[in-house]
Amino acid sequence: MKPILIVDDEAPIAELIRRTLAGAGYACQAATSGAEAADLLERNQYDLVLLDVMMPGIDGYDLLRYLLPTGTPSILITAKATTADKVKGLHSGADDYIVKPFDPAELVARVESVLRRAGRGALQLSAWDVTVDTGGCKVLRAGRPVALTPKEYDLLLILLRNRGRVLYRDYLYEQVWGEDEALAPTRDGTRTLDTHIQRLRRKLGWEHRIRTVHRVGYCLEAEEPVGQGKA
Repeated sequence: MKPILIVDDEAPIAELIRRTLAGAGYACQAATSGAEAADLLERNQYDLVLLDVMMPGIDGYDLLRYLLPTGTPSILITAKATTADKVKGLHSGADDYIVKPFDPAELVARVESVLRRAGRGALQLSAWDVTVDTGGCKVLRAGRPVALTPKEYDLLLILLRNRGRVLYRDYLYEQVWGEDEALAPTRDGTRTLDTHIQRLRRKLGWEHRIRTVHRVGYCLEAEEPVGQGKA
């Protein structure tokens, strides 16, 4: 995959976005002005551009007009939160619109959605000797296929994309089982989530790498960066 370009004149915000996406396996490059972004766009190709709207000089809308002929997908990330602002952004050519402050997990999900629609979303995620081909939904351990159930696979992706972060049990329930009451585990009954985590630990040899945070949730260790490449 080509990298993702992040454009925001607030350096701490640009760094937060970069760290969030890097943790999910994406290579990123950042620009802190519209002029710097325009120069990078002249010299490089990107799979996606994330743009702030309000920047001095060349703003997000100026960059959108530049991007449209190239077919490069874009997401506006801005504090402008009215319906009129969102409609203007989408009508200007943005593929999605995210309002600051944003939830990191939602940011990753929206990036994945835009890349998938653009046909650019297949990633390889890796940790230790485990590799996941998200395009083909294949999991390998030391080069050998690992048979996971759909829910185990979904849990694995969430853990890999949030390495080093403590994930609350409620968040994992919502992400994996959604609002399907027929599939959602009971909170004080069968403890299906715990069972799925135990199976992942056993199948991947991660008994000590998926850490239980008492009364909170789970965390996958982050001793090394998540690998990324073309699937």
